[in-house]
Order: sequence, then structure tokens, then C-alpha cells
Amino acid sequence: MNKKAMLLGLSALTLGGALMLAQAAQAYKGDPNVQGPNYTPERHEAMTQAFANKDYATWQKLSAGKGVARRINEANFAKFAEAHQLALEGKTEEAAAIRAELGLGQRNGNGGNCNR
Repeated sequence: MNKKAMLLGLSALTLGGALMLAQAAQAYKGDPNVQGPNYTPERHEAMTQAFANKDYATWQKLSAGKGVARRINEANFAKFAEAHQLALEGKTEEAAAIRAELGLGQRNGNGGNCNR
């Protein structure tokens, strides 16, 4: 194989891998049925309790200032918890509307991640 063909193949492979990785990273955002990169059974249980109790302090501590925690604060956490509950109930359109209202999931890098 000549160098040009090898370089083209390597470039295509690299691009394909990067796109697959990006797609996998996007899959969990806003979907409580998909495990995010920070998932552990213990953290999931703590997050579930934080949402159920509308416990912003615990949620904030577990989120460690990453992703969505840059947008969610004590004043809008109850609304965020409502979106989470709606998503769990399968009411994805309603949950998406609240997430959009909160400025989440806009794919602009400004806190669209869900750190469950």
C-alpha cells in the first residue's frame, strides 16, 4: 500500500473513532435511562435521593461543578428535578422543554451534560 492510501485510511479511521466516541458521550445527556461517564451504583442512589428530596446541596456536591452544574443553582434546582422526574416517567417532551428553559441540552458546550 502506498503512503497516500495509508494516510487516507488512517485519517478515516481516526475520524470515525472520534465521531463514535462523541456520539457515545452525547447519548446520556438528558436521558435518565442511560448511564453517564460518572456512574456508580452508589452515586446513582445518592443522586436519586437528592432529586427525590429536592436536595440541592447534596446534588451540587455530587456534581462537583461539572457539566450541568454550571447552569443549575439553588434557585432553579427544583425545576431541574422536575425535568428529571418527567424524563423518568417517559415524558421526554415536557422534560426537554424544561431543560431548554434552563438553558440545557443546547449543544453549545454551556452545561448541557447530565452528571448522574
